Amino acid sequence: MTKFSDLKLDPKVLQAIAEAGYETPTPIQAGAIPHALEGRDVLGIAQTGTGKTASFTLPMITLLGRGRARARMPRSLVLAPTRELAAQVAENFDTYSKHTKLTKALLIGGVSFAEQDKLIDRGVDVLIATPGRLLDHFERGKLLLTGVQIMVVDEADRMLDMGFIPDIERIFQLTPFTRQTLFFSATMAPEIERITNTFLHNPAKIEVARQATTSETIEQRLIELTPTRKDQSAKQKRELLRAVIDAEGEACTNAILFCNRKTEVDILAKSLKKYGYNAAPIHGDLDQSQRMKTLDGFRDGSLRFLVASDVAARGLDIPAVSHVFNFDVPSHAEDYVHRIGRTGRAGRKGVAVTIATPADQKYLDAIESLVKKPIPRGAIPEGFEISEAAQRPARKDDDKGKGRGRGRGGREDRKPRPVKPHGEEASMAPLEQPVAAAKAETRPEPRPEPAAEPRPEPAAEPRPEPAAEPRPERAERPERRDDRKSDRKGKGEGRGRREDRDAPVVGMGDHVPDFLMRGLKSEKA
Repeated sequence: MTKFSDLKLDPKVLQAIAEAGYETPTPIQAGAIPHALEGRDVLGIAQTGTGKTASFTLPMITLLGRGRARARMPRSLVLAPTRELAAQVAENFDTYSKHTKLTKALLIGGVSFAEQDKLIDRGVDVLIATPGRLLDHFERGKLLLTGVQIMVVDEADRMLDMGFIPDIERIFQLTPFTRQTLFFSATMAPEIERITNTFLHNPAKIEVARQATTSETIEQRLIELTPTRKDQSAKQKRELLRAVIDAEGEACTNAILFCNRKTEVDILAKSLKKYGYNAAPIHGDLDQSQRMKTLDGFRDGSLRFLVASDVAARGLDIPAVSHVFNFDVPSHAEDYVHRIGRTGRAGRKGVAVTIATPADQKYLDAIESLVKKPIPRGAIPEGFEISEAAQRPARKDDDKGKGRGRGRGGREDRKPRPVKPHGEEASMAPLEQPVAAAKAETRPEPRPEPAAEPRPEPAAEPRPEPAAEPRPERAERPERRDDRKSDRKGKGEGRGRREDRDAPVVGMGDHVPDFLMRGLKSEKA
């Protein structure tokens, strides 16, 4: 059996390994470290939890033992897809390099640029970064990558899933052609093969397990639930999840619960807290300090349930995770391998439970096709029943009829509700009339003014005068209207509604009656 002492590592590195309690390397470590020490490019494919991080950290420390870093020019570069994974690599480097004088810098989001700039200005041997923050420093002129001797891409397939392909290709072009490149991943997608063929030179391919396989130490179960209401599917799944956790009992010492969306992570964590479960969320929208605090609490045991998005599914080394619950079936089959790989690590036993609905069937088919075997079906806990609250329509359905002033049930319908009918006419009138009546009642004062006695008396005198000559007034009106028409035709202007009514009818043409044309001509003449 191979031991670390047989791998030609630096004595200081071997001392740190022994103090950490390790003697025998894992298969990926035993296969990758000798080739890395020879300076060859390495393409490592292994399941999660098999020690890929040490596969590149140990030879890197040995190779960088000689030499000295210059300001703003790191000697090696490690790229990680997430902040948590980058921080974990930094912790491993500190563990194995504590007897050396090598320096490191961690470049991740959520941390001040000024502090990171100070570390880079001093000169670092190992630079551990996420692609986005690394390019930010480079574009600000604070970093040069022309001195990189060793470049590592950890969790390469996750890099591709998160859309880092353009950034990775650009970073490769910024590093020297003579660099040594190490690729490590749990799965091997076609896009990764294209990049490895482009940027790796005759790599040593170390594949210690078939691609996209699950560990034999993990007990997998699939629990299928058919919701009684589609709009209450999530709520009924949460009730089933609590029943499954309770059924596991003391065997479930801690667990990671995975959701597909960040919003669902927050909802599930809040629901578990409501029912007395010690849970906390972690996803990409949280502050880095809060994310690290949550992870530290989960590691030291003060937090029992970690509700996470796929940001925590890749590369996090938390050895003693007893259970993994897939609250949502992952939409990408590769994510299933990484999620359940958080348990059953380093030879320990683990349990992975997935809750599925009929809508998840296509995702289940893709997963079973990837792992080349069906997921064992499990039974719903005995005595589980969906509550009445989860079988009623969701609140959002009730609120759909209460629009914001649009359609039926809007503000127009809500306004007449407090108005009580007044008299017989109000009780028989439709909804618009009570509204008009209510408006009229609010202004009762102006009505008696036109009904005052002095006003009708002077109005009676002028009435006979226009009544005596009604026809001349009507005869004069066409002249005024014609003048307005001619003015409007010449000036192109129209004012008020009366002028709009006097406008000629468009489309009459030859169908205008002759007597009208004759009358207009005679009057103009």
